[in-house]
Parts: sequence; structure tokens; C-alpha cells
Amino acid sequence: MALSTAEREAFLAEGRIGALAVQEEAGRGPLVVPVWYDYSPGGEVSFLTGADSRKARAVAKAGRFSMLAERTHPTYRYVSVEGPVSSSNPTTEDELIRIASRYLSEESAADYLARSDLDALVTFHMRPEHWLSSDLGAF
Repeated sequence: MALSTAEREAFLAEGRIGALAVQEEAGRGPLVVPVWYDYSPGGEVSFLTGADSRKARAVAKAGRFSMLAERTHPTYRYVSVEGPVSSSNPTTEDELIRIASRYLSEESAADYLARSDLDALVTFHMRPEHWLSSDLGAF
């Protein structure tokens, strides 16, 4: 069963590992990789990556990407969003802290920040245009 707008936005806003998909080359399937991301209901999906990474080059070239977040225990639930890159920027300290804090304890996030090279990171932002969601019920 499809989720309501409020349900899908709340689900995407939870701290889950995202699966980013982006068309990289003609004649091949999309590049699909796990990412940490940030999202607040009604806002944009943001993720950061190495500025010189394969992922960053593919997203910059394609100008759009898809993101999937899922829960794999009953009830299985997922939300997928797709849309254009609305902007990209060198990753700020605030962005790094916000995203890392979704996945790490406060102490671990501080350590991660201390070991990160902000000059080597880029943050991409996407305004979701297309949503796909479902809760497949109890098994």
C-alpha cells in the first residue's frame, strides 16, 4: 500500500542509509551506491561525497539522481525519490555535522568531523519531483 505524503516524508526524514542511483554511462545500468543523506519534510534531499568521486562526477553530469530509503524488517517499507539537482556546493561544516549526526553518536560525529577534509567534499541537493512508496504489510 502506498504511503500518504506525510508518511513518506516522515519515513525519508528518519536516519536510514540511502541507496543513490544515477545514470553514469549510456548502455549501462545506473551507478547505485549507499550514502548518508539529510532530509526534512517538504525540503530537499542532500548528500555529500568526495568532490572527485565517481559518484560526484556522475551526478554532476546527469543533473539528477534517485534515492531509496528502506526498512527491511516487517513491515517492509520503502520510499524512493527522484529529481533534478537543485544545487551543489563545497560541503560546509554545518552540513557535515548535520549529516554525520544522523548516523553517528555525538562523540563519533565529532571524531568523524575532525578526520574529514571539508575541502575535498561536495554536497548535492535535490528537490524531489517523483515519489514511489509502499508498506508491504506484516509478513
